[in-house]
Amino acid sequence: MRKLWGRASSSNVMKVLWTLEELGLDYERIDAGGTFGRTREPAYRSMNPMGLVPTLQDDDGWSAWESNTICRYLCNAHAPDSPLYPAAARARAAVETWMDWTLGHVTNPMVTIFFTHVRIPEPDRDWAAEGKAREDCGKLWRIVDAAAAGKRFLCGDDLTLADIAMGCWIHRWFALPIERPDLPNLRRLYDALLERPGFTRHVALPLA
Repeated sequence: MRKLWGRASSSNVMKVLWTLEELGLDYERIDAGGTFGRTREPAYRSMNPMGLVPTLQDDDGWSAWESNTICRYLCNAHAPDSPLYPAAARARAAVETWMDWTLGHVTNPMVTIFFTHVRIPEPDRDWAAEGKAREDCGKLWRIVDAAAAGKRFLCGDDLTLADIAMGCWIHRWFALPIERPDLPNLRRLYDALLERPGFTRHVALPLA
């Protein structure tokens, strides 16, 4: 059976777990990273030289790392006709644009906000950095709000890897105890994601 290495609380692990569930694929998840360790062990580094999570180990021992790559691989290898990762060049480019955009623009400021409120001890919190990150994210989420107008999901009527790549940050944006601008299309997108069992099971969890 394929194995997914990584702790369930990792945003990058969450997106792979959600993809596996959307595709109906069996897997075993093995705790790794954070307090679980294991990522510095030679056996793990032989699968993932970065020593980060997640890592997917397929049935024959072949491994893949980088969460977006893993999600694309799962679709290509096991569900090439799935609307999660459309085959048409322009539709696929739209999905990949949002996947790259999430990594390149949303992740860093959202990590700052999330860590400030959830993982950094209160005496060590940098509220100036949190405020700047929240301001930056507000501008970024306005872009998503505009793009989601008139659509059920980010790229149309079907859930895609664009939604999966962005979903954890959308959940945390609405779950964190912060002031947020009114973004009705983003909120509607979040509500649509909450209808997906894989999202509620693996992503829309209490913040930890």
